[in-house]
Amino acid sequence: MKEDVTNIIAPLMVRPITRWPFFTFLGGAMFCLLASSACHLLSCHSERISYIVRRLDYTGIATLISTSFYPPVYYSFICDPFFCRLYLGFITILGVAAILFSFLAGFHQPKFRTLRASLFFGMGMSSIAPIIHKLILFWHQPEALHTTFYEVLMGILYGIGAFVYAARIPERWMPGKFDIAGHSHQLFHILVVAGAYTHYRAGLVYLEWRDQHGC
Repeated sequence: MKEDVTNIIAPLMVRPITRWPFFTFLGGAMFCLLASSACHLLSCHSERISYIVRRLDYTGIATLISTSFYPPVYYSFICDPFFCRLYLGFITILGVAAILFSFLAGFHQPKFRTLRASLFFGMGMSSIAPIIHKLILFWHQPEALHTTFYEVLMGILYGIGAFVYAARIPERWMPGKFDIAGHSHQLFHILVVAGAYTHYRAGLVYLEWRDQHGC
C-alpha cells in the first residue's frame, strides 16, 4: 500500500504528469460502491425512496464504467489529443445516455434484468477499440502489454459478473438455498470490486510509464 501511494504522489514532485484521469476513475469507483450501498440500505424504506436509490445505483454503475476508460485512454493517447478526446468523448456520451435510459419507467423491473446487464456489458465492451489501438501504437513497450493484461482480466471479471447477475447463478439451480448468502447479486458485487481493483493496478502502471517516459 505504501508503494502504491508513493507511485501516485511522489512522481508529482519530479515530473508533472497529470493525475486527474486516475483520480476520476477512483472517484467513479467509490461513487458506484457508495450508491450501491445506499440502494441496498434504503430501498426497503418506501416505494418513492426505492425508486430514487435504484436509479442512483444504475447511475453509479454507468459512472464506474465510464470513468474506467479515463486512465487507459488518457495515458495511452496523451500525445495524440485527437484520439484522446474522441475516445473520452464517446464513452462520456455513452455513460450519460445509459444514465438517462435507466430513468425510464420500469427499467428496474425484474423482466428487464437481462437488458440491464447487456447495456452495461456493452458499455464495457466498447473499450476494445482503444485497447487494440494502444497495442498497435505501443506493441514494442512492455507497459502496453502489462496494462492490457490487467484490462483483459478486468473485462473478464466484469463480464462474468454481468452473466452471473443476468442468469441468476447459482440460485436458479437450487432455489431457496442462497437466499441469505452466495446468491448472484452478492457474487456480482464481489466480481465488480475485483475488477475495479484490477483496473486500479493497471492505473498505477500507466502512471509509472508516463512519469518515466513522457510522450
